[in-house]
Amino acid sequence: MVEEWRLLDTGLHDAFYNMALDEAIVIARSKKLVPNTLRFFRWEPSAVSIGYFQSMEEEVDIETCKRIGVDYVRRRTGGGAVYHERDGELTYSVIINEDHPLISRDFQKTYEKLCSWLVRGLSFLGVPAEFKPINDIIVAGKKISGNAQTRGMNVVHQHGTILREVNPAVMFSVLKVPSEKIRGKMIKAAEERVTSINKFLQRDVSFEELKKALIKGFEESFDIKLVLGEITDFEKDMAVKLKEEKYSTREWNFKR
Repeated sequence: MVEEWRLLDTGLHDAFYNMALDEAIVIARSKKLVPNTLRFFRWEPSAVSIGYFQSMEEEVDIETCKRIGVDYVRRRTGGGAVYHERDGELTYSVIINEDHPLISRDFQKTYEKLCSWLVRGLSFLGVPAEFKPINDIIVAGKKISGNAQTRGMNVVHQHGTILREVNPAVMFSVLKVPSEKIRGKMIKAAEERVTSINKFLQRDVSFEELKKALIKGFEESFDIKLVLGEITDFEKDMAVKLKEEKYSTREWNFKR
């Protein structure tokens, strides 16, 4: 019998709700209120997320974010600062019980396994992606996806980005760099080491086309059937609570 997972497509939300809903799903999964879940989402407005162990003041140009209307939030996962562009990126979350056969005690093996569906999904679009340790997916030597993971409450939570388009100039306007001279060098370096689906394929790939390919990649990689579902009332209430009391607060976002 084929294993079934819940598929959520939660669309556009602000950064604080997106991070709150991820954690709400983790809590619901830990209580066995919901099945293992794959979630797709996007960011409105565009946002910067920083890793759990980072400093907001050191990583993000707050004034520029305020001026151009970009949110900024701390993730519950580690890793570096990431710019999430509204129309340039599809973000996913995998939320799965820690004793599932897909999960290894070895973080590196788990990353490789939980990124394999992205590689397969991108291949259906004609993008020859490959996994690069620790947690990146690359195409022709250039990064097209970054991923982060954390464990707790007997649940593994991995989320990551899939770049449909990329704009290094905007990216480095909202991230802190030492000087304008260095900013220019970093933009040039990013253009050389980061790519996107549209840039690689030289055509416009819609979000729907991208999601369809990724769903196929997930189901075929893991022999799992994704069933489109809804957010439960528990998750909705928990997400609102976590957004108000945690992810939108200065205490959380500027605590380091």
